Amino acid sequence: MELKASVKWGVVEKYLDSLLPELMAFFTTIILAIVVYFIGSRIIKFFMKTYERWAEKREIDEGVRQFLGSLVKAILYMILVFVILTLFGVTTASVVAVLGSAGLTLGLALQGSLSNFAGGVIILIMKPFKVGDYIIEDTHKNEGTVEEISLFYTKLSTRDNRSVMIPNGILANSSMTNVTSNGKRRIDLSVGISYQSDIRQAKEVLLQVVFEESACLSEEEMLVFVSNLADSSIVMGVRVWVHTEDYWQTRWRLLENIKYAFDENGIEIPYPQMDVTIRQ
Repeated sequence: MELKASVKWGVVEKYLDSLLPELMAFFTTIILAIVVYFIGSRIIKFFMKTYERWAEKREIDEGVRQFLGSLVKAILYMILVFVILTLFGVTTASVVAVLGSAGLTLGLALQGSLSNFAGGVIILIMKPFKVGDYIIEDTHKNEGTVEEISLFYTKLSTRDNRSVMIPNGILANSSMTNVTSNGKRRIDLSVGISYQSDIRQAKEVLLQVVFEESACLSEEEMLVFVSNLADSSIVMGVRVWVHTEDYWQTRWRLLENIKYAFDENGIEIPYPQMDVTIRQ
């Protein structure tokens, strides 16, 4: 029995002795892979910082800079992963064969992502908007200021400081409105006055309010007109031009000042009323 036990232990000991170099080589490869990843990630970060400085000096559009930065970063990390795989004995031919056989499956599984990537390329080429523009996505009515154009998504910041991520494919393949693409916008206001009010007086009051508003562009046409004869009111229209960044503040200020001016001049703004007749 002792002889059999010693024989078995000798076999195990020989097996462990033969396995030990392989284990040491495997752990050495793991440590080397960790070191390569650490150094490689540092190099990629340094390269991306250099790219950002270069792009800023070249005054490249921020949206293009963000998109290309995301693409270059993804490619560099793919190269780093490939280098690490080669440390474990994976050959270039093996990687190409695996990628080729999995290409169709990945293409079908990532149809949406590929569509979004293609949409991002179209956005950068056609430039329907850029970083800093305020856009309205007409399909789902998402709107906000463009903060980032990445590989697959465009990030919007809403007026109440929410972040909205819209796939690039949707923005490239559906209608959208760019509110701030031009330097100036027209404000269209409609204000109702009663039929008992004097139209001429109302027009004079509205013109005075418009002329006193400093944000209105004096070189552009300012219009005050009768827009509609409605059932219970005469609808007065006001059209003025302002710089795009002044649009909302000017609009709110004009509406407030019109109400004050109408009150001071006795011009009535009608509201829904009901006359009740009681028969006895």
